[in-house]
Amino acid sequence: MPAKTFTADAAQSANIQLAEADRGSQAVHDLVTAYRANRRTGSASTKTRGEVRGNNKKIYKQKGTGNARHGDKRAPIFVGGGVVFGPRPRDYSKKVPKNVRKLALRRVLGNLVREESIKTLPSFSIADGKTKTFVSTVTADVEAKKVLIVAKSFDDSTYLAARNIQWAQLVTAESVNVEELLHAKSILVVEDALETLAKRTA
Repeated sequence: MPAKTFTADAAQSANIQLAEADRGSQAVHDLVTAYRANRRTGSASTKTRGEVRGNNKKIYKQKGTGNARHGDKRAPIFVGGGVVFGPRPRDYSKKVPKNVRKLALRRVLGNLVREESIKTLPSFSIADGKTKTFVSTVTADVEAKKVLIVAKSFDDSTYLAARNIQWAQLVTAESVNVEELLHAKSILVVEDALETLAKRTA
C-alpha cells in the first residue's frame, strides 16, 4: 500500500500535539546543543610548565649572553614547554528539562507536517531480509536520500536488510529524537508508532 502524507488533521486524529510555527525554536536549539555536547568526551588535556618532564636548571646564565633572561626550558615560550590555559579533562554534558524536550519535539513535528515531509505506512517489514527488497520498498514511496523510518519496533530481518544502506535509518518511536528528525529529508512513520509519539508530545 502506498504511503500517505501525514497532515495536521491526521496528527490531531492521532492525538499528536504540534507546536505553532512561532513557538519552540529556542527549545530545539537548546536540545540539539545538548545532544552534541553530551557526545563530547571532554578528554583533551595539556600539561602546565609544572607538569612537563624536565628539570628546573637555568638554561644559561642571567647576564652577559646578550639574550633575554630565561629560567628553565619548560617555560611556555619554548617548544616542548608547558601550555598556558590549555584544555583540561572536563564534563561538557548539559541537562534539558522534560518540558523543553517535549516542546522541541512538538515544534519539529509541526514543521515537518507543514512541509509535508512525513508519510505514514500501515506496516513496514522486510520478511526476506534482503537489501534489494528494502531499497525497492522504500524508494517506492520516497526518494533515496536521508530517509528516516519510525516504527514501534522492527523485526530482525528488517534490521538485517537495512544495515548496509547509508541513506536510511531505522529508529523506534520511543527513541527517535529531534536531531534525527531534523537530519532526515524524508520520514516514513508506521501507524503503530503514532500512539507512542502522541504520548511523547502530550
